Amino acid sequence: MNPALNTAATGMAAQQTRTDVIANNLANVNTTSFKASRPNFVDLLYQTVQGQQTVGSGDANTTQAIQVGRGTRLVGIERVTSQGALAPTSSPTDIGISGDGYFQVQQPNGQVSYTRDGSFQISDQGSLVTSDGLTVMPGIKVPPNSTNLTVSANGIVTTTQAGATASTELGRIELARFANPAGLLSLGDNLYQATPASGDAVTGYPADDGLGQLKQGYLEGSNVDIVQEMVNMIDAQRAYEINSKAISNSDTMMGIANNLIR
Repeated sequence: MNPALNTAATGMAAQQTRTDVIANNLANVNTTSFKASRPNFVDLLYQTVQGQQTVGSGDANTTQAIQVGRGTRLVGIERVTSQGALAPTSSPTDIGISGDGYFQVQQPNGQVSYTRDGSFQISDQGSLVTSDGLTVMPGIKVPPNSTNLTVSANGIVTTTQAGATASTELGRIELARFANPAGLLSLGDNLYQATPASGDAVTGYPADDGLGQLKQGYLEGSNVDIVQEMVNMIDAQRAYEINSKAISNSDTMMGIANNLIR
């Protein structure tokens, strides 16, 4: 079989994967705190047709090896962790992070997950929870009939209870940071899980030790650049087309070779 067929096929598969990633980015352009992804590719092994040769002339001692590449493969999909734009909302339980850090939420099985999505709510039990009902750690309880819920930039949560004039501190939200946030495992539902690639979570209070500040009444938007994604999509389509053309040409050449015996 003509090796060019398999080589061009790896190129088509790579561009299909690239298109899949672009489509997911565009699908989540309005998803709260979504982080765009980009695929990374590497070339495959090379066939050495001829190794280096010693010439021994006055102008050249050694000629370079003759190698033919055999395609490409996906080596990883990198998450772009840049800050999304903070958009104001009318809800006091919406909290955005300006800077580094992730909210910590507790799964029903006790496992801790991480998110940048601060669209929180007050549950029927008075707890601060995510839209899916997961508890925001370390656990904030809002008393019934309380008013003026306030979240400061450094994470202190206060409210005014019924019949009182002074505010009462309910607790303090903590954030987690990672040495390599791009190494977090996506779980869906805007949640991430720590992995050996991300490193262990280091927790702290907002606005301390380089952690981001909290912005009450704001939500972080997606960091997807629509124009750039559209350009990438066009580029991927053209690359897919040219690889399919290489397959077509290789097939034509094999057909010509087969017809020589007639």
